[in-house]
Amino acid sequence: MSSDNPETRTRILQATLDLLEASQGHGVRMADIAKQAGLSRQAVYLHFANRAELLIATTHHLDALKGSDERLIPSRTARTGTERLDSFIEAWGNYIPEIYGVAKALLAMRDTDQAATQAWDKRMQDMREGCEAAIMALDRDNMLSPDHSPDQATDILWTLLSVRNWEQLTIDCGWPQDAYIENLISLARRLFVVQTTPE
Repeated sequence: MSSDNPETRTRILQATLDLLEASQGHGVRMADIAKQAGLSRQAVYLHFANRAELLIATTHHLDALKGSDERLIPSRTARTGTERLDSFIEAWGNYIPEIYGVAKALLAMRDTDQAATQAWDKRMQDMREGCEAAIMALDRDNMLSPDHSPDQATDILWTLLSVRNWEQLTIDCGWPQDAYIENLISLARRLFVVQTTPE
């Protein structure tokens, strides 16, 4: 059966990814994707029941291409909460410029495209879980600042690491990527890590 063909599925995902990166936020229709992949619309629907499912799968396809799991190994294997926080910020912050084309397209489509909204929200929820894991590691070590509850700290870190904030700092303000990472780590440490005073 066609829907069991992984090569065809990959062709569809890559076609979707290529169109999203080139779209500049204009809607990408199933017909456009089918044409880009050299398939019929029916063939696309055999693999993906709807556009939301396809767009979500495309973000996962991009993660696989970029090795997102491997990038998170230092964070996931960190010995302390502070190390996990630093490593997560570095991994995600350096990942943003590599996925920015797709992210920008999905963000631009959100207001008028429910499928794009679902795809983006799912991706951001996955990223929020990474923020939560870093904050909970600090809490486990009794190193989370009492200024914020774990939920509040997760919300703040999630917001700090948004694509929009990266865009404003690096593109609009002209920060170099390394300065963005360095300042975000420094800010996160001041916000979330208990500040010890030297004896």
